[in-house]
Amino acid sequence: MKSIIILGSTGSIGTNALDIVRRFPDDFRVIGLTAGNNVEKLEAQIRMFRPHAVAVATKTAAVRLRDRCADLQVEILTGEDGIAQVAAMPGAELVISAIVGAAGLVPTLAAIRSGKHIALANKEPMVMAGKLIQAEARKHGVRIFPVDSEHSAIFQSLEGHRLQDVRRLILTASGGALWPLTKEQLQDVTPEQALQHPNWKMGAKITIDSATLMNKGLEVVEARWLFDIDASRIDVLIHRESIIHSLVEYEDRSMLAQLGLPDMRTPISYAMRYPERLPLELPSLDLTEIGKLTFDKPDHDRFPCLSLGYESLRVGGTMPAAMNAANEVAVEAFLNGGIRFVEIPEIIRSTMEAHAYRDLVDLEDALEADRWAREKASSLVHALMR
Repeated sequence: MKSIIILGSTGSIGTNALDIVRRFPDDFRVIGLTAGNNVEKLEAQIRMFRPHAVAVATKTAAVRLRDRCADLQVEILTGEDGIAQVAAMPGAELVISAIVGAAGLVPTLAAIRSGKHIALANKEPMVMAGKLIQAEARKHGVRIFPVDSEHSAIFQSLEGHRLQDVRRLILTASGGALWPLTKEQLQDVTPEQALQHPNWKMGAKITIDSATLMNKGLEVVEARWLFDIDASRIDVLIHRESIIHSLVEYEDRSMLAQLGLPDMRTPISYAMRYPERLPLELPSLDLTEIGKLTFDKPDHDRFPCLSLGYESLRVGGTMPAAMNAANEVAVEAFLNGGIRFVEIPEIIRSTMEAHAYRDLVDLEDALEADRWAREKASSLVHALMR
């Protein structure tokens, strides 16, 4: 039985991971959970899975949770330190890192430094500090298993093959909710429109990232560090059906791909039980029913965020961390009705242009770039709102 910790247990990835634990109780045991402020959902998870310790984001949430769980033997911690403490608690073999955004960086590093293998669903830590994370993973003998459907597909397509034989990686993208719209139509997009993803059920932030193609820009940065391959050998292909989750092209021009219906329980379970596969009760892929698969090139003019991802890698250092922070601020502002959809890439680009990037030497470099970029992007948002 594998003991696991889930960072971000009340989100989409976390709830799917717990569904796998529930279905395979002889394979997994949950000893730690962390969440934001969704006390009601976390309480239900505590009662079902009985972890030793949990952590929430704020003191207010911790007080409410302690009151609701007074009859249970569970340690309740709070804040960034508490979440990192749960991530590093002894007894776990695997930590599922599913906290949304930059907030996942510190606890993911804490888990790595405590010698735990990582099932990485939160791409932002690798974007902000991929070089540092991989160095720490090597130092502590830790393996990082990708959970994102695209990176899991590449991971599976690389299995049994030599990295030196790889010509390029091809990340597929659904194009999100807004791919069919013209540049003019994108001017008036509402948050409600952008949140209508055609294939996947995800949280609000990642769904907006899918609509802007920033999700793919972030994934390019993540792939560069996960698979130790230069950005010039990472391509993106629009594939609206989300059946081919990504591909690897080898030097002999053969390609390997991983296919399946869009359900995150498949890549989550593979990372949780690697190298074994679990018998999931999911529908099988019927290609005759689908009929055809379509592909298109990315449109960098309508969706410039993808180019910003490549640009952050070209510059290097702290630039990806600054880009990520600016994106988080801009997406939140859009969801709150403060800026227009087309202003998201403008804020990110302006923040990147103003960023005095430097080499990424340690964690503080990434955190300082994140702090600076949030402040800069927030000032740009406020200027647009006026």
